[in-house]
Amino acid sequence: MRRHLLIPVVVALALSACTGGNATESTTASTIAENVAPTTSDRTPAPEFPEGLDWINVDQPLDLASLRGKIVLLDFWTYGCINCIHIIPDLKRLEAEFPDELVVIGVHSAKFDNEGNTENIRQVTQRYDLRHPVVNDADFTVWDSWGARAWPTIALVDPEGNAVGIHAGEGVYDVVQPVIADLVTEYGASGQIDTTPIALVLERDRSPDTVFSYPGKVHADPGSDRVFIADTGHHQIVAATDDGTVTAVFGSGREGFADGTATTATFSSPQGLVVDEDTLYVADTNNHAIRSIDLATGDVTTLAGNGVQGWPPTGGPIESVELNSPWALELVGDDLFVANAGTHQIWTIDIVARTAQPSVGSAAEGTLNDVLLEASLAQPSGLVFATDGLLYFADSESSSVRSAAVQEEDGLTAPVAGGQESLFEFGDVDGVGSAARLQHPLGIDEHAGLLLVADTYNSKLKTVDPATGKTQSLYGSEHGWRDGTDPLFYEPGGLSVDGDIAWIADTNNHVIRTVDLATGITSTVVFSGIDSFTADADDYWGPVISIAAVSAGEGPADLVLGVNLPEGYKVNEDASSSMVLTDSGAIATFPDGATTDLTGATFPVQIPLELHEGRGTLTADLALVWCRKDAEGLCLFERNRFEIPLDVAATGPSASIRLPLTLTAPETG
Repeated sequence: MRRHLLIPVVVALALSACTGGNATESTTASTIAENVAPTTSDRTPAPEFPEGLDWINVDQPLDLASLRGKIVLLDFWTYGCINCIHIIPDLKRLEAEFPDELVVIGVHSAKFDNEGNTENIRQVTQRYDLRHPVVNDADFTVWDSWGARAWPTIALVDPEGNAVGIHAGEGVYDVVQPVIADLVTEYGASGQIDTTPIALVLERDRSPDTVFSYPGKVHADPGSDRVFIADTGHHQIVAATDDGTVTAVFGSGREGFADGTATTATFSSPQGLVVDEDTLYVADTNNHAIRSIDLATGDVTTLAGNGVQGWPPTGGPIESVELNSPWALELVGDDLFVANAGTHQIWTIDIVARTAQPSVGSAAEGTLNDVLLEASLAQPSGLVFATDGLLYFADSESSSVRSAAVQEEDGLTAPVAGGQESLFEFGDVDGVGSAARLQHPLGIDEHAGLLLVADTYNSKLKTVDPATGKTQSLYGSEHGWRDGTDPLFYEPGGLSVDGDIAWIADTNNHVIRTVDLATGITSTVVFSGIDSFTADADDYWGPVISIAAVSAGEGPADLVLGVNLPEGYKVNEDASSSMVLTDSGAIATFPDGATTDLTGATFPVQIPLELHEGRGTLTADLALVWCRKDAEGLCLFERNRFEIPLDVAATGPSASIRLPLTLTAPETG
């Protein structure tokens, strides 16, 4: 769904059902004032939140009565819906513009069974860096009380607790910002705005960092030892060998849209990857762009897209096209196929001719199979061009696997496995063709004539016979983490097959797994060397710990790093950890070198220094990979900078500088 009116809640809604997160374009009113209840007398009290719901990002349930004096924006969403994802930047923009007056509350009303689980919503709240309260409306109680009919829908409540209006679809900022500004003016003039911040307890602050953060896709370069990982939550691309040795990291780690070198370029939630010799193509999802990485130089450039979410979908020269949440890539000769999830299409970029255009899908969301450009897809999120000459795609919102005859002049799409009639035919059922049930699959590849599918919301790997549609569960059951012959996964988002090895982006476990399809053994890959690719000293932007100033005399000193690990945890013995020392003012030298290897270390660790007269700052950059003793593949990544001001005199006491750090075990749900 694109744009709908912001209309008074007292008016009956007449909206197209946004059954999978999208519907047809609607007309937007010329002025917002014509479509909201403009005064308190025209408004009705907003329905209160019922008791007994699970809340996230706050330590106790909220109610509208306690939010008097605030403008409240309710965001009705479900986390697999691409259109719901699209309005997150609008919500963040509004929160930044009205930090004291506006409270956004995410009302998560799940489409899929898996999306109704509170722990899964906690995960996605962190994944999308939501910094406002979220309530799990699993039974649609809040949804029904507001008369919502589509994902996404937003509703406004004024500072007196009255419903102002409701809007379904995208384009939220332009529609609602003038209304909020008018409410701020109206209630600010009478002193009825409460600017006291609400108390937040953000999920992201409760969890330690991990080596990878919600990796969405992985690509194993067939016939080589190269593996590439979309480290989606860190906004980076990691290159490694198949033994887990990290060889390069692309992207500074800051979210953004900038070309440049490996350390200065920026991405925004990258997903799909495909390699062509020394060029790696990246579906830079939230930037609505395809990026190109020169693996020889590390330089990042933009192949197509300009950072603008394109609508309506219009092909043309790659310099001018606007994409819409590209999620997966597949390369066939000079044709780069793009799962353009936001317009429910598959596009083709001709790399030589430098053109991009829709090749499958009409941009209407649905399950209709037809000639390629007349078919309706539903958020395609995984692609593989198979040996039978067909392009298969994981059609996530229809919970199905489908095919497209993209190399035929009058090619058709066709159903393969999963629902065919509506966007609500999902589940977890092995069977043949339309009798099988999947739940929001995101990844697909081919092995030994079968399709291997990441059935994401079922936390399973399944096989699909493309000839018969026979679907069978291969590995996984309830979500979790376990290696071996009976593995557990947690919402795997991508997979890539090289020979008999399937590489899995196990998204919510923050790890990359391998499945040996010949032996049936699943392993979690431990990556080493990633600490070598942290930001340079001049470009550091992570957490900084300031140590009290130290006065000392010239001569030998020592730095003592004391890390207090939770019980049952250790520093990983395979993945490299280190501390790098630098100084300003030429006040220190390092007899054993500036870099201390901390791989497998036990604490405290003592590092010798030689101090010299003067004043300056000693900087210690820590990169520590630590893990559970009984699960070494589930690694956490601690990255901190210690800054210690030093005043060194010609004579004085020797110094023992202590750097204390206590790590907290992640919560399990």
